[in-house]
Amino acid sequence: MSTVTFDQIGKSYGPVKVINSFSLNIKDGHFVSFLGPSGCGKTTCLRMVAGLELPTSGKLLIGENLVNDPANSLLIAPEKRHVGMVFQSYAVWPHMNVFENVAYPLRVSKVTASEIKDRVQSILKVVELDGLEERMPNMLSGGQQQRVALARGLVSRPKVLLLDEPLSNLDAKLREKMRVDIRRIQQEFGITCIYVTHDQVEAFTMSDTIVVLNKGDIIQAGSPNEIRSKPLNEFVAEFIR
Repeated sequence: MSTVTFDQIGKSYGPVKVINSFSLNIKDGHFVSFLGPSGCGKTTCLRMVAGLELPTSGKLLIGENLVNDPANSLLIAPEKRHVGMVFQSYAVWPHMNVFENVAYPLRVSKVTASEIKDRVQSILKVVELDGLEERMPNMLSGGQQQRVALARGLVSRPKVLLLDEPLSNLDAKLREKMRVDIRRIQQEFGITCIYVTHDQVEAFTMSDTIVVLNKGDIIQAGSPNEIRSKPLNEFVAEFIR
């Protein structure tokens, strides 16, 4: 597992700043939620950790490894960062069955066939999809597809798991169950998680730390209890009310 360090990270698209310069250290094994209104920059932060967006200033570290340093033209490719990512849209391959979807990152990494089989079957048990290896995505419920995406994100044993509003397409009852399941799996693996959401219930029930963002700035970072009981300013107080 690993820490994640944002060191004076900023992001601009031409003259438009979407992330103002900020610093943040995410502890090893912690579940951290980025919470804020639409357009506040939370998904951009997540995508920078994944290597899908490039910061325009500052440094980004995963553990002790520097993965982005624009000032020195340093960029570590996404596939070499040892991160897993679960997207809002699941991004499950429709032409692959459950086993092949989950096995895909291992095949890309040229893991042996016997190890692929063992690791895929093991992670499918964790997400309670064992026995469904041959099912195609169109035969799965939304919750099952999300579990496939989660298993695929975990099977390569990443240092950091990134989740971008992964429950927003599920109904209320299923969202509640998946919140519990994701938190259980995260604690079982002891993995560092960064979770993007605009849903306060998700943030306050799942997180060790909540980072409240607005207009590209970190407004407050603290435990759920600290954010709720000691909002730093009027924006935080109004937003979580």
